[in-house]
Amino acid sequence: MDADKKHIKEISDCLQQAASSVRILRNIAWPQTIKNEFFNNKAQKLPVVNYGVYDPKPVLDLIKKANQLIGGESSNIHAWASGIANKIESSALLLASRGTSEFFTHTEALYGKPVDPLHNGLHTTLELAHHFDSVFDSVNHIDLGVDTSQKFSADLLAKSMRKVVKDNFGDLAPEIVMDETLASNALAGRRRVCLRPTAQFTDKDVNQLIQHELFVHVATSLNGYNQPSIKILREGHPGTTKTQEGLAVFAEFITGSIDLDRLQRLSDRVIAIQMAIEGADFLQVYQYYLEKTDNPDQSFESAKRVFRGGVMTGGAPFTKDIVYLEGLITVHNFLRVAISKGKLEYLDLLFCGKLDIMDLPVLKELSEMGLIEKPKFFPPWIKDKRFLLSYLSYSSFLNGINLDRLKIHYESVLNS
Repeated sequence: MDADKKHIKEISDCLQQAASSVRILRNIAWPQTIKNEFFNNKAQKLPVVNYGVYDPKPVLDLIKKANQLIGGESSNIHAWASGIANKIESSALLLASRGTSEFFTHTEALYGKPVDPLHNGLHTTLELAHHFDSVFDSVNHIDLGVDTSQKFSADLLAKSMRKVVKDNFGDLAPEIVMDETLASNALAGRRRVCLRPTAQFTDKDVNQLIQHELFVHVATSLNGYNQPSIKILREGHPGTTKTQEGLAVFAEFITGSIDLDRLQRLSDRVIAIQMAIEGADFLQVYQYYLEKTDNPDQSFESAKRVFRGGVMTGGAPFTKDIVYLEGLITVHNFLRVAISKGKLEYLDLLFCGKLDIMDLPVLKELSEMGLIEKPKFFPPWIKDKRFLLSYLSYSSFLNGINLDRLKIHYESVLNS
């Protein structure tokens, strides 16, 4: 058993070393000059982005070493490690192909496409995005009863975040900093949480980002960092992205922090990615967002998310942003099934580091071998599971109700 543990640790160490050398978002980020040039050209010319050269060989050498350690073993643990190795290899090849059509081959392998079937085999992420979009169109004329004009600056959000990280993470609290190169409004890691200084936020945005970035992304980063044996749990490689982002968006739901504007942003990302896959260029996607928001700055940032690393003329976008909606469905359904089967131990294990839901059986096995430490940091809705269990139990029952019959039943009421 000791020899097996040592072997597993060696594989994990090798994978962690390889993954730590691949920083996708950092390596496809655009400098501020690209945005300045775009608007200097009256938003009429495609951005020109030079990514330089990325040498994947050091990472590929480490993956080769990891695969040699994995060998021909067919255990669940070795299959899990092999899957991670494949994702890291694709990540390095993705960065080596920035700005070319080959980029799409690797982003598709890592994150998928909007038209890929969800786990139920009946729907796609694109269909979900269009569903939300149609709902927004049907309610956009309704007064929601709140003043959405009040905005909070990035500085005020940073102040709130600093208090939360100090109160919840103590000496391990990450630094809250400004970063004007961000395509998103916020990006969280173990050491720092970056905010885009020009971004503005609603009251819902503030709590949404606290729940999403701090109580999920920072918490899982710190819990992974605290794992002394299975160090790959420290690394947020693309194989973990769907679950991590899905868990973070679910946190927004379960805490009541999400709103229609947030859901529309997530849906628009999926639709915009599909537009780019079908050949829309940066200007066309920028115009799509501009018609939605009437905000040139926000429209540029949203279009940038789609085209970073890819081809400005269309056909090869960065598809990572489909994982927010797909991950939400995946995490929500997993939690519903876990609760229905009484498998509450998986709820805590879900926060032991950066992982994919499908890794959980292997991680449970590793935990029983004494190779995984119990997570230290949890969001409030996991610490106190009462509302979570109530919500998921009710949600599971609703899933069995035929909505088409209900529409017929209430048609006379709604059409009166």
